[in-house]
Amino acid sequence: MNQEPIFLSPVFQERIWGGSALREVFHYDIQSPKTGECWSISAHPNGPSVVANGLYKGKTLQQLWEEERHLFGNHDSEKFPLLTKILDANDDLSVQVHPNDEYANEHENGEYGKTECWYIIDCDQDAELIFGHNARSKEQLHEMIESGNWDAFLRRVRIQPGDFFYVPSGTVHALGKGTLVLETQQSSDTTYRVYDYDRMENGSKRELHLEKAMDVITVPFDDIKLTPVKKVQEETVLTYFVENEFFTVAKWEVNGRGVFTQNQKFMLFSVIQGEGIFEKEGAHYSIQKGSHFILPYKFGEFSLEGNMEVIVSHL
Repeated sequence: MNQEPIFLSPVFQERIWGGSALREVFHYDIQSPKTGECWSISAHPNGPSVVANGLYKGKTLQQLWEEERHLFGNHDSEKFPLLTKILDANDDLSVQVHPNDEYANEHENGEYGKTECWYIIDCDQDAELIFGHNARSKEQLHEMIESGNWDAFLRRVRIQPGDFFYVPSGTVHALGKGTLVLETQQSSDTTYRVYDYDRMENGSKRELHLEKAMDVITVPFDDIKLTPVKKVQEETVLTYFVENEFFTVAKWEVNGRGVFTQNQKFMLFSVIQGEGIFEKEGAHYSIQKGSHFILPYKFGEFSLEGNMEVIVSHL
Protein backbone atom coordinates (compact mmCIF):
# COMPACT_ATOMS: atom_id res chain seq x y z
CA MET A 1 0.00 0.00 0.00
CA ASN A 2 1.37 3.45 -0.93
CA GLN A 3 2.21 5.27 2.28
CA GLU A 4 3.45 8.48 0.68
CA PRO A 5 1.42 11.61 0.02
CA ILE A 6 1.10 12.12 -3.75
CA PHE A 7 2.21 15.70 -4.47
CA LEU A 8 1.01 17.26 -7.72
CA SER A 9 2.36 19.93 -10.05
CA PRO A 10 -0.50 22.20 -11.11
CA VAL A 11 -1.50 23.20 -14.65
CA PHE A 12 -2.14 26.87 -15.48
CA GLN A 13 -4.80 28.22 -17.84
CA GLU A 14 -4.82 31.68 -19.42
CA ARG A 15 -8.16 33.49 -19.28
CA ILE A 16 -9.35 36.87 -20.59
CA TRP A 17 -10.21 37.81 -16.97
CA GLY A 18 -7.02 36.40 -15.39
CA GLY A 19 -4.19 38.25 -13.67
CA SER A 20 -0.90 37.64 -11.87
CA ALA A 21 -2.13 36.83 -8.32
CA LEU A 22 -1.21 33.16 -8.72
CA ARG A 23 2.42 34.26 -9.04
CA GLU A 24 2.27 37.06 -6.46
CA VAL A 25 0.32 35.22 -3.75
CA PHE A 26 1.27 31.58 -4.33
CA HIS A 27 4.72 32.13 -5.93
CA TYR A 28 3.93 29.83 -8.86
CA ASP A 29 6.34 30.15 -11.77
CA ILE A 30 3.96 31.63 -14.34
CA GLN A 31 4.83 34.12 -17.06
CA SER A 32 1.45 35.28 -18.38
CA PRO A 33 -0.22 38.32 -16.74
CA LYS A 34 -3.56 36.77 -17.79
CA THR A 35 -3.34 33.52 -15.81
CA GLY A 36 -6.85 32.89 -14.57
CA GLU A 37 -6.84 29.30 -13.34
CA CYS A 38 -4.51 26.95 -11.51
CA TRP A 39 -5.78 23.38 -11.99
CA SER A 40 -4.21 22.12 -8.79
CA ILE A 41 -5.59 18.57 -8.57
CA SER A 42 -6.90 17.53 -11.96
CA ALA A 43 -7.28 14.38 -14.03
CA HIS A 44 -9.34 16.21 -16.65
CA PRO A 45 -7.95 15.76 -20.20
CA ASN A 46 -7.99 19.57 -20.67
CA GLY A 47 -5.33 19.94 -17.95
CA PRO A 48 -4.11 16.88 -16.02
CA SER A 49 -1.80 17.48 -13.02
CA VAL A 50 1.51 15.60 -12.92
CA VAL A 51 2.82 13.67 -9.90
CA ALA A 52 5.86 15.49 -8.48
CA ASN A 53 7.34 12.88 -6.10
CA GLY A 54 7.86 9.23 -5.25
CA LEU A 55 7.08 6.03 -7.07
CA TYR A 56 4.71 7.59 -9.62
CA LYS A 57 6.69 10.77 -10.35
CA GLY A 58 6.07 12.05 -13.89
CA LYS A 59 2.75 10.25 -14.35
CA THR A 60 -0.41 12.30 -14.78
CA LEU A 61 -3.23 11.93 -12.29
CA GLN A 62 -5.30 10.64 -15.22
CA GLN A 63 -2.77 7.80 -15.74
CA LEU A 64 -2.77 6.98 -12.02
CA TRP A 65 -6.56 6.73 -12.04
CA GLU A 66 -6.46 4.39 -15.03
CA GLU A 67 -3.46 2.25 -14.03
CA GLU A 68 -3.30 2.31 -10.21
CA ARG A 69 -6.94 2.35 -9.15
CA HIS A 70 -6.04 0.59 -5.86
CA LEU A 71 -4.64 3.97 -4.71
CA PHE A 72 -8.22 5.27 -4.81
CA GLY A 73 -9.89 2.32 -3.09
CA ASN A 74 -10.82 0.85 -6.49
CA HIS A 75 -13.51 3.51 -6.78
CA ASP A 76 -15.81 2.49 -9.62
CA SER A 77 -16.19 5.83 -11.43
CA GLU A 78 -14.87 5.73 -14.99
CA LYS A 79 -13.17 9.14 -14.55
CA PHE A 80 -11.47 10.76 -11.55
CA PRO A 81 -14.51 12.55 -10.09
CA LEU A 82 -13.12 15.75 -8.53
CA LEU A 83 -11.17 18.80 -9.68
CA THR A 84 -9.55 21.43 -7.44
CA LYS A 85 -8.71 24.87 -8.86
CA ILE A 86 -7.51 28.25 -7.67
CA LEU A 87 -9.08 31.10 -9.66
CA ASP A 88 -7.67 34.61 -9.98
CA ALA A 89 -10.59 36.79 -11.08
CA ASN A 90 -8.63 39.92 -11.97
CA ASP A 91 -11.74 40.99 -13.91
CA ASP A 92 -15.39 39.91 -13.88
CA LEU A 93 -16.04 36.39 -15.13
CA SER A 94 -18.85 35.81 -17.61
CA VAL A 95 -22.29 35.15 -16.14
CA GLN A 96 -22.66 31.39 -16.60
CA VAL A 97 -24.36 28.16 -15.63
CA HIS A 98 -23.35 24.50 -15.66
CA PRO A 99 -25.45 21.45 -16.57
CA ASN A 100 -26.14 18.44 -14.34
CA ASP A 101 -24.75 14.95 -15.06
CA GLU A 102 -27.73 13.82 -17.09
CA TYR A 103 -27.78 16.87 -19.41
CA ALA A 104 -23.97 16.94 -19.85
CA ASN A 105 -23.83 13.22 -20.56
CA GLU A 106 -26.40 13.65 -23.32
CA HIS A 107 -25.25 16.97 -24.84
CA GLU A 108 -21.49 17.11 -24.08
CA ASN A 109 -20.10 13.72 -25.17
CA GLY A 110 -20.42 11.95 -21.85
CA GLU A 111 -18.82 14.78 -19.81
CA TYR A 112 -19.78 15.05 -16.13
CA GLY A 113 -22.12 17.81 -15.03
CA LYS A 114 -20.61 20.51 -12.88
CA THR A 115 -21.64 21.15 -9.31
CA GLU A 116 -18.97 23.24 -7.58
CA CYS A 117 -18.21 25.29 -4.49
CA TRP A 118 -16.01 28.27 -3.69
CA TYR A 119 -13.88 29.24 -0.71
CA ILE A 120 -12.98 32.95 -0.90
CA ILE A 121 -9.24 33.07 -0.13
CA ASP A 122 -9.02 36.83 -0.62
CA CYS A 123 -10.92 39.65 -2.32
CA ASP A 124 -11.00 43.42 -2.76
CA GLN A 125 -12.86 45.37 -0.10
CA ASP A 126 -15.90 46.01 -2.30
CA ALA A 127 -15.82 42.68 -4.20
CA GLU A 128 -19.03 40.89 -5.06
CA LEU A 129 -20.22 37.93 -7.03
CA ILE A 130 -23.31 36.99 -8.98
CA PHE A 131 -25.20 34.16 -7.33
CA GLY A 132 -28.69 33.30 -8.52
CA HIS A 133 -31.40 35.18 -10.40
CA ASN A 134 -34.84 36.75 -9.91
CA ALA A 135 -36.94 35.06 -12.61
CA ARG A 136 -39.98 33.30 -11.14
CA SER A 137 -40.82 31.14 -14.18
CA LYS A 138 -39.20 29.79 -17.36
CA GLU A 139 -41.21 32.35 -19.39
CA GLN A 140 -39.87 35.21 -17.27
CA LEU A 141 -36.35 33.74 -17.52
CA HIS A 142 -36.50 33.77 -21.35
CA GLU A 143 -37.96 37.29 -21.33
CA MET A 144 -35.29 38.74 -19.01
CA ILE A 145 -32.37 37.08 -20.79
CA GLU A 146 -33.59 37.89 -24.30
CA SER A 147 -34.22 41.55 -23.40
CA GLY A 148 -30.82 41.80 -21.67
CA ASN A 149 -32.43 43.11 -18.49
CA TRP A 150 -29.38 42.04 -16.45
CA ASP A 151 -29.81 44.36 -13.46
CA ALA A 152 -33.31 43.03 -12.79
CA PHE A 153 -32.35 39.43 -13.58
CA LEU A 154 -29.10 38.87 -11.64
CA ARG A 155 -28.58 38.68 -7.88
CA ARG A 156 -25.38 40.24 -6.56
CA VAL A 157 -23.79 39.34 -3.23
CA ARG A 158 -21.04 41.23 -1.35
CA ILE A 159 -18.23 38.92 -0.23
CA GLN A 160 -15.30 38.83 2.17
CA PRO A 161 -12.34 36.45 2.73
CA GLY A 162 -13.43 33.21 4.40
CA ASP A 163 -16.88 33.13 2.77
CA PHE A 164 -18.02 29.82 1.27
CA PHE A 165 -20.57 29.27 -1.50
CA TYR A 166 -22.11 26.02 -2.71
CA VAL A 167 -22.98 26.26 -6.42
CA PRO A 168 -25.06 23.32 -7.65
CA SER A 169 -25.51 22.71 -11.38
CA GLY A 170 -28.29 24.94 -12.73
CA THR A 171 -27.18 27.97 -10.64
CA VAL A 172 -26.51 31.24 -12.49
CA HIS A 173 -23.21 32.57 -11.14
CA ALA A 174 -20.08 34.63 -11.79
CA LEU A 175 -17.06 35.62 -9.75
CA GLY A 176 -16.51 39.37 -9.64
CA LYS A 177 -13.35 41.37 -10.22
CA GLY A 178 -10.72 41.25 -7.46
CA THR A 179 -11.45 37.77 -6.10
CA LEU A 180 -9.10 34.86 -5.36
CA VAL A 181 -10.96 31.59 -4.88
CA LEU A 182 -10.33 27.91 -4.25
CA GLU A 183 -12.90 25.91 -6.17
CA THR A 184 -13.79 22.27 -5.57
CA GLN A 185 -15.93 20.82 -8.34
CA GLN A 186 -16.95 17.77 -10.27
CA SER A 187 -14.31 16.99 -12.90
CA SER A 188 -15.95 18.81 -15.79
CA ASP A 189 -15.06 21.66 -18.13
CA THR A 190 -18.57 22.42 -19.42
CA THR A 191 -19.73 26.02 -19.05
CA TYR A 192 -22.67 27.77 -20.72
CA ARG A 193 -22.17 31.55 -20.96
CA VAL A 194 -25.27 33.66 -20.45
CA TYR A 195 -23.73 37.16 -20.58
CA ASP A 196 -20.17 38.40 -21.08
CA TYR A 197 -20.35 42.22 -20.90
CA ASP A 198 -19.94 42.28 -24.73
CA ARG A 199 -16.21 41.59 -24.32
CA MET A 200 -14.04 41.06 -27.37
CA GLU A 201 -11.49 38.27 -27.75
CA ASN A 202 -9.40 37.90 -30.92
CA GLY A 203 -11.50 40.52 -32.68
CA SER A 204 -14.97 39.16 -31.94
CA LYS A 205 -17.39 38.83 -29.05
CA ARG A 206 -17.03 35.63 -27.03
CA GLU A 207 -19.56 32.95 -27.76
CA LEU A 208 -22.70 32.70 -25.64
CA HIS A 209 -24.67 29.47 -25.13
CA LEU A 210 -28.14 30.85 -24.46
CA GLU A 211 -30.23 27.93 -25.64
CA LYS A 212 -28.41 25.35 -23.52
CA ALA A 213 -28.18 27.81 -20.61
CA MET A 214 -31.93 28.41 -20.59
CA ASP A 215 -32.45 24.63 -20.75
CA VAL A 216 -30.46 24.00 -17.56
CA ILE A 217 -31.01 27.09 -15.34
CA THR A 218 -32.98 26.15 -12.22
CA VAL A 219 -36.15 28.28 -11.94
CA PRO A 220 -36.98 29.74 -9.49
CA PHE A 221 -33.64 30.13 -7.72
CA ASP A 222 -33.72 29.09 -4.06
CA ASP A 223 -30.97 30.69 -2.03
CA ILE A 224 -28.69 28.01 -0.62
CA LYS A 225 -28.00 28.49 3.07
CA LEU A 226 -25.20 26.36 4.49
CA THR A 227 -24.53 25.87 8.18
CA PRO A 228 -20.81 25.13 8.61
CA VAL A 229 -19.98 22.69 11.41
CA LYS A 230 -16.88 23.46 13.50
CA LYS A 231 -14.86 20.89 15.42
CA VAL A 232 -12.20 22.30 17.74
CA GLN A 233 -9.37 20.02 18.80
CA GLU A 234 -6.37 21.13 20.86
CA GLU A 235 -4.42 23.06 18.21
CA THR A 236 -6.72 22.67 15.22
CA VAL A 237 -10.10 23.95 14.06
CA LEU A 238 -11.92 21.89 11.42
CA THR A 239 -14.79 23.65 9.62
CA TYR A 240 -17.03 21.41 7.50
CA PHE A 241 -18.77 23.50 4.84
CA VAL A 242 -20.63 21.01 2.68
CA GLU A 243 -21.25 17.26 2.54
CA ASN A 244 -23.35 15.76 -0.26
CA GLU A 245 -23.36 13.18 -3.05
CA PHE A 246 -20.64 15.05 -4.97
CA PHE A 247 -18.09 16.01 -2.31
CA THR A 248 -17.33 16.88 1.28
CA VAL A 249 -15.29 20.09 1.68
CA ALA A 250 -13.70 21.39 4.89
CA LYS A 251 -11.11 23.91 6.06
CA TRP A 252 -8.47 22.69 8.51
CA GLU A 253 -6.72 25.40 10.52
CA VAL A 254 -3.60 24.12 12.25
CA ASN A 255 -1.81 26.26 14.83
CA GLY A 256 0.64 23.87 16.43
CA ARG A 257 0.21 20.17 15.79
CA GLY A 258 -2.76 18.05 14.78
CA VAL A 259 -3.05 14.28 14.35
CA PHE A 260 -5.54 13.06 11.75
CA THR A 261 -6.66 9.87 10.03
CA GLN A 262 -7.24 9.37 6.31
CA ASN A 263 -10.16 6.91 6.31
CA GLN A 264 -11.73 7.77 2.93
CA LYS A 265 -11.09 6.21 -0.48
CA PHE A 266 -8.79 9.20 -1.07
CA MET A 267 -8.49 12.78 0.20
CA LEU A 268 -7.40 15.98 -1.59
CA PHE A 269 -5.39 18.69 0.22
CA SER A 270 -4.62 22.28 -0.85
CA VAL A 271 -2.59 24.55 1.45
CA ILE A 272 -3.99 28.09 1.04
CA GLN A 273 -2.17 29.84 3.88
CA GLY A 274 0.99 29.34 5.95
CA GLU A 275 3.42 26.43 6.06
CA GLY A 276 4.50 23.47 8.10
CA ILE A 277 5.46 19.81 8.16
CA PHE A 278 3.45 16.79 7.06
CA GLU A 279 4.61 13.69 8.98
CA LYS A 280 3.84 10.01 8.54
CA GLU A 281 5.68 7.30 10.49
CA GLY A 282 8.93 9.27 10.70
CA ALA A 283 8.87 10.55 7.09
CA HIS A 284 8.64 14.35 6.91
CA TYR A 285 7.43 16.51 4.03
CA SER A 286 7.64 20.27 4.00
CA ILE A 287 4.40 21.92 2.81
CA GLN A 288 3.50 25.56 2.22
CA LYS A 289 0.92 27.83 0.66
CA GLY A 290 0.38 26.46 -2.85
CA SER A 291 1.15 22.79 -2.04
CA HIS A 292 -1.42 20.27 -3.33
CA PHE A 293 -1.45 16.56 -2.59
CA ILE A 294 -3.59 13.43 -2.39
CA LEU A 295 -3.58 10.89 0.42
CA PRO A 296 -4.40 7.49 -1.07
CA TYR A 297 -6.59 4.66 0.21
CA LYS A 298 -5.84 3.19 3.66
CA PHE A 299 -3.24 5.89 4.32
CA GLY A 300 -4.12 5.90 8.01
CA GLU A 301 -2.73 8.27 10.63
CA PHE A 302 -0.57 11.34 9.91
CA SER A 303 0.19 14.70 11.50
CA LEU A 304 0.37 18.32 10.39
CA GLU A 305 2.58 20.71 12.33
CA GLY A 306 2.96 24.46 11.84
CA ASN A 307 0.62 27.34 11.14
CA MET A 308 -1.52 26.74 8.10
CA GLU A 309 -4.95 26.68 6.51
CA VAL A 310 -5.75 23.71 4.29
CA ILE A 311 -8.84 23.01 2.17
CA VAL A 312 -9.56 19.27 2.35
CA SER A 313 -12.05 17.43 0.15
CA HIS A 314 -13.16 13.89 -0.57
CA LEU A 315 -16.10 12.04 -2.05
